[in-house]
Amino acid sequence: MFLALRRYLIAGLLVWLPLGATVLVVKLLVGFMDRILLLLPETYQPEAYLGFSVPGLGLLFAAAVVVITGAAVANLFGRKVVSIWEAVLARIPLVRSVYGGAKQLAETLFSSTGQSFRKVVLVEFPRKDVWTVAFLTGTAIGEAQRRTSREVVNLYVPTTPNPTGGYFIMVPREDIVELDMSVDEGLKMLISMGAVVPPERDEPVREKQPAAVV
Repeated sequence: MFLALRRYLIAGLLVWLPLGATVLVVKLLVGFMDRILLLLPETYQPEAYLGFSVPGLGLLFAAAVVVITGAAVANLFGRKVVSIWEAVLARIPLVRSVYGGAKQLAETLFSSTGQSFRKVVLVEFPRKDVWTVAFLTGTAIGEAQRRTSREVVNLYVPTTPNPTGGYFIMVPREDIVELDMSVDEGLKMLISMGAVVPPERDEPVREKQPAAVV
């Protein structure tokens, strides 16, 4: 009887815990995005017209602003305006550093040809013979590449269960092991502290070579 109740309890938790975590994250995200509407003048806020709050409007508003901005800067006139704006920001000492770094990071992350966060690897960290999962963030290191006289790669080693914090390390390419798992699978493994391990992909079947005729 006790074993049956324990089995039912675990089965119920496996249903409700992921569902509750998903609802909580979505609720926090929607609530945060809805606060964007507070930036609008009070007379233009949706509550002024509807008389009540509609969850999710902030997310739709933010998405619409991003899409409209992208359409505006995609043409020649828009790119010219952005270049003038960036030239103005480049003259402000502190702002140019923050803006330049954020722009370079965004271009690296969202570029279709970029290597950032496209590959999951294994690396010995924080010491030899202790392995952890890391993400390849780039290979073009410049001075570090030249001064070490070795081909080194940029890695981000996230902490668990919160992968938003972590360490940036530069490691010789021969010291890493590239994995076949996707970035999503690697993140699931990290967030679950190793409890969720992606299935190993099958090795490609090699065709048997015909025997040599003597």
